Amino acid sequence: MRWDALFNDMESQMAESDRLSLDAEVNERAKVEEVELGLADRLRSALGCLVTVHLSGGETLHGTLAHAGADALVLHDDPHQILVPYAAAARYVGLGRFSHSEPSKVRRGLGLAHSLRALARDRAVLTVTLGYGAGPVRLEGVIDRVGRDYFDLAAVVPGEPRRSVHVTGVSSIPFAALAAIRSPLLRDM
Repeated sequence: MRWDALFNDMESQMAESDRLSLDAEVNERAKVEEVELGLADRLRSALGCLVTVHLSGGETLHGTLAHAGADALVLHDDPHQILVPYAAAARYVGLGRFSHSEPSKVRRGLGLAHSLRALARDRAVLTVTLGYGAGPVRLEGVIDRVGRDYFDLAAVVPGEPRRSVHVTGVSSIPFAALAAIRSPLLRDM
């Protein structure tokens, strides 16, 4: 009987040791995966949720998170969409505890310049918020050109389409100065 008790005790100690080793390995792998997650992964898990973005310049934006790309997010704030570069945000409120990585290599590569080029193609009048300096500065206009790290915004006569005779000035804006771009919400037809 003594030997049975000894072997049972040894077996339970080994089982407990194996369970503790497995728990430690699972915890270590979870920590490694967490370290590799980026902000876009956290935002992506909150798609469709109401999110508040506090910009570095002090402004606060609210809306339904519609897109989380490589460099920027898009909020729907009826009747507008707001593009916010991650670099312009000081903090986010409304994100859950989960993360969701982007499986598409193509989507992971689409950055701020791609979004701005799409807005330039639309030729819609936008409200651009610059977030550095004495406070937010707002400009209205149409994106004319997008470079690697800047874009040109043509200010037009209010209510007039983007034609050279209606342009009152062109501003070249570095991506680093961009806090947000508000555009009309396009409805599916």
